[in-house]
Amino acid sequence: MSKIGNLKVLVVGDVEGRFKLFCSKVAGLHQKNGPFEMVLCVGNFFGDNISEWSDLEKCTLEIPLPTYILGPTFPEHARFFRNRNGEDLVPNLTYLGRRGIFTFSSGLKSCLPQRTGMRRSGCQHRLDVQPEGLAQGIEKHGNETAADTTKSGSPLIAQLAGTIKPRYHFAGLLDLFYERTPYRNHQILAETTTHVSRFIGLAAVGNANKQRFLYAFNVIPMSKIPFHELRKQPDSCTQCPYERKPISTKADKVEDIMANQYFYDTISDPRDVNKRKGNFQDRGAKRHEQNQQRPEDVGKCWFCLSSPDAEKHLVVSVGLHTYIALAKGGLTADHVLILPITHLRSYPELDDEAATELEKYKASLIKFFADQNKSTVFFERNFKSKHMQLQVVPVPKTEPDRIKQLFLHRAEEGQLKLTEIPSRSDIRQIIKAGQTFFYVELDNGEKMFYKIDQKGFPLQFGRDVLAEKELLNMPDRIDWRECQNSRMEETEMANTFKAAFKPYDFNFEE
Repeated sequence: MSKIGNLKVLVVGDVEGRFKLFCSKVAGLHQKNGPFEMVLCVGNFFGDNISEWSDLEKCTLEIPLPTYILGPTFPEHARFFRNRNGEDLVPNLTYLGRRGIFTFSSGLKSCLPQRTGMRRSGCQHRLDVQPEGLAQGIEKHGNETAADTTKSGSPLIAQLAGTIKPRYHFAGLLDLFYERTPYRNHQILAETTTHVSRFIGLAAVGNANKQRFLYAFNVIPMSKIPFHELRKQPDSCTQCPYERKPISTKADKVEDIMANQYFYDTISDPRDVNKRKGNFQDRGAKRHEQNQQRPEDVGKCWFCLSSPDAEKHLVVSVGLHTYIALAKGGLTADHVLILPITHLRSYPELDDEAATELEKYKASLIKFFADQNKSTVFFERNFKSKHMQLQVVPVPKTEPDRIKQLFLHRAEEGQLKLTEIPSRSDIRQIIKAGQTFFYVELDNGEKMFYKIDQKGFPLQFGRDVLAEKELLNMPDRIDWRECQNSRMEETEMANTFKAAFKPYDFNFEE
């Protein structure tokens, strides 16, 4: 058995009591592609039919490799697990225990959270390996899967995976095989680069659809990998699919029960659920109350649609979470803003639904301007601003690289470190809400970012670059206050834009 270096590990999906088939498949793979260090079983090891269990107990059926399981998945299987801290059930079959960090003799570490109601499960820890749970929303930003994790995934496992940052996360996945694109565990430019996570969902052993239920991989314990090697990022890497928030407390687990998810804890008394329910609801009500907009914020904001000071004659399209308005004193007659309907200061404060809708508006505007033979530039400055404003400025058709170089050159002149960031990155993954920044995106997806420090930032930087001779050649319109129109002119311009944009507006799609 290997003690150091590269380890070969075999992971198996839900065994469901099919012990003979399991042993046969593992033995064959071990002989053909091994030797393997160990077998990790995710999901439900004991099925509805456990007639083959007696063969393992009598040793007439032998497990060929050291095999580690989780459990119990269902209350009726608790009788197979006498010691909740872990034990050997039969030769070569070890129950890892209900939670904690398990370190194998090779140095590989596995995180073992307690059961949280998943029928099919499995995972790996930030340090190495952790078996447990299908995370809700795992497919976000990644390749598609046929599984609906909004129904079958657990928000608790999503919180856990986002917090412990496993190198590998394995899960039984409703009889489906799903290997997700690797995702980052750090915020670009805001945090030190760290290792990526890989998620693999496995089907049940011997499933009727012949979905993959075995996964072999090589792994070196994290403690034995040079840091520069550990933090290498694959080309196909995406941002993290999970929201950043602390691990839920024990009382918060009632949320899973209220969402009709199966919940089983070998220690907790079921009667405790009713005791915790009231506390959970009380905290939820307090959080909801704290998140409500303060009337004084809305009343003083020009851009909150509920504010009496909002200049609604500039509005040209309204969605469920965001809207488009003509820019006051715009660089051009079709210079518009995309804004959140509620009082939010910057893009990092948007929730997923609002961010998704904003992206739809961006796509619609790119197509709208492209049909006019124009390029589209987006930029946001979260500095000395009260309400998020994503500026959308059309310019004569120009190669994106030429526009990018203009921004980089002007930033260099002003001793600003404007940095290119991955096109698939999300600003919410790069910077925290409340932090000041400048961000620009071109219509080919290229993005540049500057984290504003205490020294300040030129307020008209975005307009200044676009007003240059090479693009709009409008030096007299750099400052919006010097090029405002009358209310009647603004209303006419807004109506003109609204009529032209309507065929591209997704709010009118049937």
